[in-house]
Amino acid sequence: MIRFEHVGLRYGIGPEVLSDITFALEPGSFHFLSGPSGSGKTSLMNLLYLGRRPTRGLINMFGQNIGSLSRQQTSPLRQRIGVVFQDFRLLNHMSAFDNVALPLRIMGQPEKEIRNNVEELLHWVGLGDQLRTLPNTMSGGQQQRVAIARAVITRPRLLLADEPTGNLDDEIGYRLMNLFEQLNRMGTTIVIATHNQQMMDQFGHNRMILDRGSLRIEPGTRAPQHWPSADAMGSAV
Repeated sequence: MIRFEHVGLRYGIGPEVLSDITFALEPGSFHFLSGPSGSGKTSLMNLLYLGRRPTRGLINMFGQNIGSLSRQQTSPLRQRIGVVFQDFRLLNHMSAFDNVALPLRIMGQPEKEIRNNVEELLHWVGLGDQLRTLPNTMSGGQQQRVAIARAVITRPRLLLADEPTGNLDDEIGYRLMNLFEQLNRMGTTIVIATHNQQMMDQFGHNRMILDRGSLRIEPGTRAPQHWPSADAMGSAV
């Protein structure tokens, strides 16, 4: 579904921050993206959610060459991608419910379906009592859960998440990882950028490792589960 061939990226006239990146992600795959600070993880995520174009090389997503598309042509592709940004990017004048409902309203879903699905998902991530709360009155961890719910509510074909469990306790982090895995089993391709070594070891998915702008992919090995138990994901997603 995603193919990078000899991709490079630089900002302005500076040196390349990504150099000769080549990989392919199959539909329904699940990868962790890791590497030290400054290795290029954010830049690679920018390319994956079509926020930036490479300075060289080829990117093919959903069967289309990204370099040959106009901005208007990339808009429908972006609707297939769910993104959890590290800074959340919630709309502070809208409630938690309305932030999560926004992608469904843009898609034109009936309001009754939107209400049922959004309420169920917010209950599942532990925010059932915060439906009408504005994001700027919530804690960082609560805002993070709203951002994750908004990203997964449309069941995207590709989900990109930047440190999605970074501000959360183990139990909520485990519940959200189970949410991602359930979504993955339904066919969504997932890439999670993280520094959390325990989480990568625990869930054992393949790893995309960046080091000084170069990428390698290593197979993951799933460790025995020691995280708190979690309920199976409901029908909200």
